[in-house]
Amino acid sequence: MASIERLGQGRWRARWRDPSGRQKAKTFTHKNLADKYLQGVGMAMQASTYIDPGAGNMSVEVFAAKWISTQGHLKPSTLATYESILGKHVIPRWGSTPLARVAHEDVAAWVSDLIASDLSAATVRYVYRVFSLLLDLAVRSARIPRNPAAGVRLPKVATAEKRFLSHQEVNELAQAAGDYRTAVLMLSYCGLRWGELAGLKVGRVDLMRRRLSVVEAVSEVRGKLIWGTPKSHQIRSVPIPRFLVDDLAVVMAGKAPGDLVFTTRRGAVLRNLNFRRDVFDAAATAAGLERLTPHELRHTAASLAVSAGANVKAVQRMLGHASAAMTLDVYSGLFDDDLDGVAERLDAGARVYSVCTDAPVVPLNAESAGR
Repeated sequence: MASIERLGQGRWRARWRDPSGRQKAKTFTHKNLADKYLQGVGMAMQASTYIDPGAGNMSVEVFAAKWISTQGHLKPSTLATYESILGKHVIPRWGSTPLARVAHEDVAAWVSDLIASDLSAATVRYVYRVFSLLLDLAVRSARIPRNPAAGVRLPKVATAEKRFLSHQEVNELAQAAGDYRTAVLMLSYCGLRWGELAGLKVGRVDLMRRRLSVVEAVSEVRGKLIWGTPKSHQIRSVPIPRFLVDDLAVVMAGKAPGDLVFTTRRGAVLRNLNFRRDVFDAAATAAGLERLTPHELRHTAASLAVSAGANVKAVQRMLGHASAAMTLDVYSGLFDDDLDGVAERLDAGARVYSVCTDAPVVPLNAESAGR
């Protein structure tokens, strides 16, 4: 039961019990303010939206530690990125601020400051997302009534033009890669992510069926190799072009099922940065493909597959996207070109029929239609 008592000149104490039965109190300078506050408390309890006034006093820095401890479902690389964003951008600005004191307009001003800095639009959106996710948990934990970051306007990310190589360019790059020719061809024709290629084991490659199973990947987090499932946990079977079978057989010769297909010359796990420094960048320059990245070979695989007649579902399965919609979002331009091919094939089919039929084509007019 709620009550108000006078403590002295200009001081009034409102008392009430929260939904768990614990007694709460708050002091005001005027009795009518105490009355209005208790009315609000009563309505919030009836609507099941009551928030303990003291719950939001926890600082963002303390709550951030609680939030990051709940993110065990994330891949180690993603978790490391979240921790880095908290340390570089969130805690320096918001660390000492109580959760209840984080205001929408202050978050909007902070995002504007990030935009004005040297950060890219994509990075600003990522930083904002991490802070917003943290505040979402604060809402679900009944520490604040709503997320003050919701609705903040974010910078638009300019869609970068993707780079697709031709068969000839892929061949020239592969030749320039020397001992890693087959690895380059695998990236270009099978659409593997770097971590999937580096983590591919001999036992996962079936040369008879011309299939490889992508069930694990390796990533490097703060210098440490982390093994796990592929991105989005999408385990998949990927077709191997026939021309690669003999090359793969040579690479895997003498290796046990548990051995890695591709390694460094010393037999260690391939690391992206080291591979680029020691092999890839020089090969790209030699092939006239400066500033090419290994990930762009994944885009190339999608492009070559579509040009060979693969539909969106086949490309999705090959690349391991979570949905065909995601594949269309990433490679919509490729399928726009494919639509032209569909129209041409439909036109060709219709022309064949019109040539083969013996029946004359009679135009429909009003007189014949009335018969």
